[in-house]
Amino acid sequence: MSFNILISDPLSEDGIQPLREAENVHVVMETNLSPEELEERISEFDALLVRSSTQVTRSVISKGKNLKIIGRAGVGVDNIDLDAATEHGVIVVNAPNGNTNSAAEHTMAMLMSLSRNIPQAYLSLKNHQWDRKKYVGVELRDKTLGIVGLGRIGTEVATRAKGQRMNVVAYDPFFTEEKAEKMGIGYGTLEEVIQQADFITVHTPLLKETRHMINGKAFEMMKDGVYIINCARGGIIDEDALYDAIVSNKVAGAALDVFEEEPFMDHKLLELPEVVATPHLGASTLEAQEIVAVDVSEDVLRYLNGDTVRNPVNLPSLSKDVMKKVEPYFHLAEKLGSFLIDLVDEVAQEIHISYAGELYDMEVAPITRNTVKGILKRHLGMHVNDVNALYLAERKGIIVNENKTSTAKGFTNLITVEMKTKSQVRKVSGTLLNGMGARIVNVDDYSVDVRPEGHMVVIEHTDQPGVIGRLGSLLAEHDINIATMQVDRSDVGGKAIMILTIDRHLDDPALKDLDELEVIKEVVAIDL
Repeated sequence: MSFNILISDPLSEDGIQPLREAENVHVVMETNLSPEELEERISEFDALLVRSSTQVTRSVISKGKNLKIIGRAGVGVDNIDLDAATEHGVIVVNAPNGNTNSAAEHTMAMLMSLSRNIPQAYLSLKNHQWDRKKYVGVELRDKTLGIVGLGRIGTEVATRAKGQRMNVVAYDPFFTEEKAEKMGIGYGTLEEVIQQADFITVHTPLLKETRHMINGKAFEMMKDGVYIINCARGGIIDEDALYDAIVSNKVAGAALDVFEEEPFMDHKLLELPEVVATPHLGASTLEAQEIVAVDVSEDVLRYLNGDTVRNPVNLPSLSKDVMKKVEPYFHLAEKLGSFLIDLVDEVAQEIHISYAGELYDMEVAPITRNTVKGILKRHLGMHVNDVNALYLAERKGIIVNENKTSTAKGFTNLITVEMKTKSQVRKVSGTLLNGMGARIVNVDDYSVDVRPEGHMVVIEHTDQPGVIGRLGSLLAEHDINIATMQVDRSDVGGKAIMILTIDRHLDDPALKDLDELEVIKEVVAIDL
């Protein structure tokens, strides 16, 4: 069988060589198609390769009657309608590893440029000035590099920094002291890392939790004269707070490759001589462009020839019969994972998922992927999906097990998710009630009945008179309305749990006031 492949954005010719050499593939490169022309032509092709320019809309996908796979030569897939692709049985693949080396090298280049004032000194010479005293720098040797986010790129930066004889200390929500010892680097909380570091570089995705994680409060914790590097995502660092920190001499300098709004031309940060900036060049090397094209080309060939792809982005197609049975559980499974990860404050080491009742005879692998996605999504955001969740969990050193039993403890179906950390074991169970949807029915050893959605507060407390009244009054003082309440206890006067759903997010002042009540052992705010 032969396949037609359309390449609608410029790709490295060397990178697409695997496609050119394949006997059963005909490659067409047309990089100036209008949206209307793409919609008109797409029905001719089995595969579409793009970068970031081509917008692969629902309309394009729906008209691709022969379209089987879309390849994105790069990481981001914002220009591809993933929901439409999944609905039409079209798999999407990307190339997440191709820019790792390029981005790590650029980070080190920015680090060195910052420490030695290289761009500023160069501009001085271009202006016919010879001023050696003005551009005295600092050495990297024996300085402490704080790395926030230790994924692929952060790990590569750590290796290179050690080669410069720097001391490295890192924070990552999936990083442990044991892993740090194996790498020969330090380990700490976010606060500990930024307090110790002479240079700080960020390598996290941009999520709700990471937006402005380096803010005014964080700058106050840092050493005087610290240096800041961001070659990850604009928005991780609060740019206004960074400006103030540089002007006040708290921060000695910053090297920025990414910005909250791009193109980035007129921001006041660019007026500061202490700032080194580049226009989002982290992945802009000939080698990286070739690697991402090779990776996505090879994945497209694998899929067209019936093999398993290495970098899928969306859920592979399931038979209609299987999908009809398991799809109703996807939402419940993801919510159970998201709920459980908020109950622990340590790195997950093991995840055990039990399926009971009518789930005993089902294909549960897709449900497991959704559960793990819910757990990892808190820290990885849109970087984790149904397909890569298990792969990412394995890379993070998390063991995932699943088992089945026909006994569901009085329920027609039951999913129980148990998470083990270094010092904790927490679990949550959920079910689908006919006509009522998803429900959380057990938290640890307590029985409850909670819809897994909206703003929630989980409170572990001592069972005694007046607790509910005190909690209700305190929340009223913060103008927080209680929508529902579930209470259970181990025994009279013993440990008890209360789960509230409330009308808005429980903010820090209210959380602090609740935590200070003597009858409360733990309070956790959860947003689902």
